[in-house]
Amino acid sequence: MSAPKHRATTPTRPPLIHPARRPIAPRRLRLGQREILTQGLSREVWHDLFHHFMTVSWPRLFATLAGFFLVFDILFGFLYHLVPGCIANLNPPGFAGAFFFSVETLATVGYGDMHPQTLYGHSVAMVEIFVGLMSLALITGIMFARFSRPRARFLFTKNLVVRPIDGKLTLLIRAANQRQNVVQDASAQLRMLRDEVTAEGFRIRRVLDLPLVRSQHPMFILGWTVMHLIDHTSPLKAETAESMRKSRTSFVLSISGTDETTGQVLMARAEYTSDDIRWNATFRDILEEADDGTLHLDYGKFHEVESLAESDAEPPHT
Repeated sequence: MSAPKHRATTPTRPPLIHPARRPIAPRRLRLGQREILTQGLSREVWHDLFHHFMTVSWPRLFATLAGFFLVFDILFGFLYHLVPGCIANLNPPGFAGAFFFSVETLATVGYGDMHPQTLYGHSVAMVEIFVGLMSLALITGIMFARFSRPRARFLFTKNLVVRPIDGKLTLLIRAANQRQNVVQDASAQLRMLRDEVTAEGFRIRRVLDLPLVRSQHPMFILGWTVMHLIDHTSPLKAETAESMRKSRTSFVLSISGTDETTGQVLMARAEYTSDDIRWNATFRDILEEADDGTLHLDYGKFHEVESLAESDAEPPHT
């Protein structure tokens, strides 16, 4: 009688136990006039230092650089203080003298009164000089990148207006170049964002392009009125103020162009909600012509809107 056969079994592995993850604090963002909280994304500054230094405010940037400088000065000063006598003519004596010598060495100043006099002192000073040179190069690069970054000074009206032009309903936004220099080949794009539900019942935030009457400007110097014609092909053809509120409709206007002075590409955008639309209204004219033919532009009236009929008139269906 043969012995019963035993079937080989694979040992079961213990379940993997993942270490407890530290909760990530939510991040508060502002998109246009809406406030958004995001969470679950790591915000380790060390992984994106360049972006951090390019986007942080100037006071925080200078405070961070000063903090690094102070920490390195204290660290190397402590190393000098560990071995008494490694620095000649130490004044004042003790840690204070070592700290001030560290400041001079890290900044590569070297007044000459205090100097290393032992192999240990020279070795520490050599490392500190290298750190100081690298720090100076990094700080110079950050400052140059921040100052050389192109910034557009485009001014956008606080509201959109909808009014008839040549018998057709038209959406208008006014923009201006605050520097009043030549921005060559400026281009504008207007997009509408709204909540929609597909035939399958899937809720989606859809982005729609709104064609402009003129999307290019050869020389954007003073002002530019961006216009979208609300005809039978427009996504706004059947919209009302109430329907846009329900779908949380918003608008994004982007303008870009080449600065003739620096040759750099300038970009700026403005965000609006459906509540920013003024129906059956128009922008106040800012252009006046004097008796001698001189044109006067009053930008103090740039944001002013005046009604064509009733200020709260609902838009007609087209």
